[in-house]
Amino acid sequence: MQVSVTEAKGQLTELVRRAEAGDEIVLTRHGHAVVRLVPVKASPDRKSRKALLEAARISGSAKAKAGPNAARSQDFLYEDDGLPR
Repeated sequence: MQVSVTEAKGQLTELVRRAEAGDEIVLTRHGHAVVRLVPVKASPDRKSRKALLEAARISGSAKAKAGPNAARSQDFLYEDDGLPR
Protein backbone atom coordinates (compact mmCIF):
# COMPACT_ATOMS: atom_id res chain seq x y z
CA MET A 1 0.00 0.00 0.00
CA GLN A 2 1.38 3.41 -0.92
CA VAL A 3 0.33 6.51 0.96
CA SER A 4 1.59 10.07 0.61
CA VAL A 5 3.30 11.57 3.62
CA THR A 6 0.59 14.24 3.77
CA GLU A 7 -2.18 11.62 3.94
CA ALA A 8 -0.22 9.51 6.42
CA LYS A 9 -0.17 12.31 8.97
CA GLY A 10 -3.89 11.90 9.58
CA GLN A 11 -3.94 8.10 9.67
CA LEU A 12 -0.64 7.18 11.28
CA THR A 13 -2.20 4.99 13.97
CA GLU A 14 -4.05 2.91 11.38
CA LEU A 15 -0.97 2.63 9.17
CA VAL A 16 1.11 1.41 12.10
CA ARG A 17 -1.53 -1.21 12.94
CA ARG A 18 -1.53 -2.44 9.35
CA ALA A 19 2.27 -2.61 9.26
CA GLU A 20 2.26 -4.61 12.51
CA ALA A 21 -0.25 -6.98 10.92
CA GLY A 22 2.13 -7.60 8.01
CA ASP A 23 0.95 -5.16 5.35
CA GLU A 24 3.66 -3.34 3.44
CA ILE A 25 3.17 0.38 3.92
CA VAL A 26 5.23 2.72 1.74
CA LEU A 27 5.13 6.46 2.28
CA THR A 28 5.64 8.60 -0.78
CA ARG A 29 6.63 12.19 -1.40
CA HIS A 30 5.78 13.70 -4.80
CA GLY A 31 4.97 10.20 -6.07
CA HIS A 32 8.34 8.69 -5.10
CA ALA A 33 8.72 6.09 -2.37
CA VAL A 34 10.69 7.52 0.57
CA VAL A 35 9.88 5.41 3.65
CA ARG A 36 8.67 1.89 4.36
CA LEU A 37 6.88 1.11 7.63
CA VAL A 38 7.90 -2.28 9.02
CA PRO A 39 7.30 -3.84 12.42
CA VAL A 40 10.24 -4.06 14.81
CA LYS A 41 11.25 -7.63 15.52
CA ALA A 42 11.31 -8.43 19.20
CA SER A 43 14.79 -9.05 20.51
CA PRO A 44 15.34 -12.41 22.17
CA ASP A 45 15.12 -12.47 25.95
CA ARG A 46 18.08 -13.27 28.19
CA LYS A 47 17.16 -16.95 28.54
CA SER A 48 16.92 -17.45 24.77
CA ARG A 49 20.26 -15.72 24.16
CA LYS A 50 21.93 -17.84 26.83
CA ALA A 51 20.55 -21.04 25.28
CA LEU A 52 21.74 -19.97 21.83
CA LEU A 53 25.25 -19.22 23.10
CA GLU A 54 25.44 -22.54 24.93
CA ALA A 55 24.38 -24.40 21.77
CA ALA A 56 27.10 -22.57 19.81
CA ARG A 57 29.72 -23.48 22.44
CA ILE A 58 28.73 -27.16 22.35
CA SER A 59 28.74 -27.20 18.56
CA GLY A 60 32.15 -25.51 18.42
CA SER A 61 33.75 -27.83 20.95
CA ALA A 62 32.38 -30.88 19.11
CA LYS A 63 33.88 -29.66 15.84
CA ALA A 64 37.23 -28.93 17.49
CA LYS A 65 37.45 -32.47 18.84
CA ALA A 66 36.40 -34.12 15.58
CA GLY A 67 38.93 -32.57 13.21
CA PRO A 68 42.65 -33.17 12.80
CA ASN A 69 45.20 -31.18 14.74
CA ALA A 70 46.13 -28.20 12.59
CA ALA A 71 49.58 -27.98 14.20
CA ARG A 72 50.46 -31.36 12.67
CA SER A 73 48.52 -31.00 9.41
CA GLN A 74 51.59 -30.72 7.17
CA ASP A 75 53.67 -33.51 8.72
CA PHE A 76 53.21 -35.62 5.58
CA LEU A 77 55.56 -33.20 3.77
CA TYR A 78 58.53 -34.08 6.02
CA GLU A 79 60.57 -37.16 6.85
CA ASP A 80 61.09 -38.39 10.40
CA ASP A 81 64.31 -36.37 10.61
CA GLY A 82 62.40 -33.14 9.85
CA LEU A 83 63.77 -32.64 6.34
CA PRO A 84 61.49 -32.22 3.33
CA ARG A 85 60.75 -35.33 1.26
